[in-house]
Amino acid sequence: MPELEPKNFIEAFVAEDIAPGGRFEGRQVHTRFPPEPNGYLHIGHCKALCIDFGTALRFGGICNLRMDDTNPAKEDTEYVDAIKEDIHWLGFDWDDRFFYGSDYFDKTYELAVGLIKKGLAYVCELTPEEFKDYRGDTSTPARSPWRDRPIEESLDLFERMKNGEFPEGKYTLRAKIDLTSGNFNMRDPVLYRIKYIEHHRQGTKWCIFPMYDFAHPIQDALEGITHSLCSLEYEDHRPLYDWVINNVDLPSKPRQIEFARLGITNTVMSKRKLRRLVEEGYVSGWDDPRMPTLCGLRRRGYTPASIREFTDRIGVAKNPSTVEYALLESCLRDDLNDHAPRRMAVLRPVKLIIDNYPEGAVETVDVENNPGDPDAGTRKVTFSREIWVESEDFMEEPAKGYKRLYPGGPECRLKGAYLITCTGCEKDGDGNLTAIHCTYDPDSRGGDPADGRKVKGATLHWVDAGSCVDAEVRLYSNLFTDPDPESYGDDFVKYVNPDSLEIVTGCKAEKSLADAGPNEDFQFLRLGYFTVDKDSAPGRPVFNRAVALKDSFRR
Repeated sequence: MPELEPKNFIEAFVAEDIAPGGRFEGRQVHTRFPPEPNGYLHIGHCKALCIDFGTALRFGGICNLRMDDTNPAKEDTEYVDAIKEDIHWLGFDWDDRFFYGSDYFDKTYELAVGLIKKGLAYVCELTPEEFKDYRGDTSTPARSPWRDRPIEESLDLFERMKNGEFPEGKYTLRAKIDLTSGNFNMRDPVLYRIKYIEHHRQGTKWCIFPMYDFAHPIQDALEGITHSLCSLEYEDHRPLYDWVINNVDLPSKPRQIEFARLGITNTVMSKRKLRRLVEEGYVSGWDDPRMPTLCGLRRRGYTPASIREFTDRIGVAKNPSTVEYALLESCLRDDLNDHAPRRMAVLRPVKLIIDNYPEGAVETVDVENNPGDPDAGTRKVTFSREIWVESEDFMEEPAKGYKRLYPGGPECRLKGAYLITCTGCEKDGDGNLTAIHCTYDPDSRGGDPADGRKVKGATLHWVDAGSCVDAEVRLYSNLFTDPDPESYGDDFVKYVNPDSLEIVTGCKAEKSLADAGPNEDFQFLRLGYFTVDKDSAPGRPVFNRAVALKDSFRR
């Protein structure tokens, strides 16, 4: 393939490795995405999977999908199915290269036995408390009285561990590396521990399970991975990764490269904390549109293109940083602005009566589908004597600079229809506004500023009262009131925003929206971008506001 200009330091390393004389000269670039199936993917995982799949695509390579199910706690097929759905939704595919880490349990055990035979691993019987006490510090080496246990004895004990002869915590298998290392990950780390728990795929076949730092490099090597791309917290684990692949009997030797994780303001991305939000009822589920999960973002109205653009904009860095949530919103706004059809809806309606419009008359007016797209054309919208407008578009006693409807105020444009002038209003016995009265100019049909007529008032959106559909609209804002809820540990729930969801009922929308399907996107004029929620039913649409029109991120 033609030589590429690297876009980041990972691509620079990969290009160097596959160049003539490089460690993978002549090899196809081969990466992997290894999520743990104990929760739903969130926007932080999205950065990792875009790097894993995207780097492979960039170099004409391939990427595996591997479920990291070496730790059976809280793993479930529900999460496996959701992970697959999310990755496909984003536009990536693993073809026939779908694996489970547990598929390699037999081989991993075999390789552990090989390390014992080489004198590079031993069975240790320090208790967890003793393990801590014997770990040492920066000036004191670690120690284990079982380090010189005879090879045959370790082999016998390790097999009996596998056979379930000992209680949890009685023994571990440890690598024999360097008890004096300044990197504590190399101080004879644990490779296997005893755990009596049913595995979601292996059942009760195994009661010993490999640690991630041992299993992961083996899985990469068995699959022929060239580049193991992972987040920055594994940088200190890289010497152990290299030690494993250099000392087990496998020909493939992948290279690990680390990148900074993604942090976003006003949200949490710990799966444990997200699970707590779900289980304690702070949100309606994993796909609640306020959640940073991909299924939640999808339900809210985020598009695959907007999320991929977001990961491109933040780039690949070596230093951790936190990104404003507004950048994610900006990416969505840019995408939807290009393709979301324009429609009119009124969220807090009040009746507007055009007194000089013929009673009983109905006509259709042409309204643009997307002013920015000349090919989008127009649509027919019914218009009559009574229409719905936003209650905030009227003030009986206007504030200074108010350019919408008020008695004796300036002419205002009804989008695509006529110019109107407010003449008064009606109220109920409690003083609540019930209707606005106005007159219209019959010669101003079209209501388009391009007609050259100078109008001091605003252009208003509206919905015909005789031809509309009632709708429910859900307005979302940040789930947390503090920009860094992660920093409060388990107290993060104290900063859940009680006003993060506002449900508005009795909204009025164009009749064409009555049967809109789930996940259809629209721009509601002057209000923002909305998507149809899965709770919708024919003739009873429910819309989620994906993002407001105002772009607070741009300077």
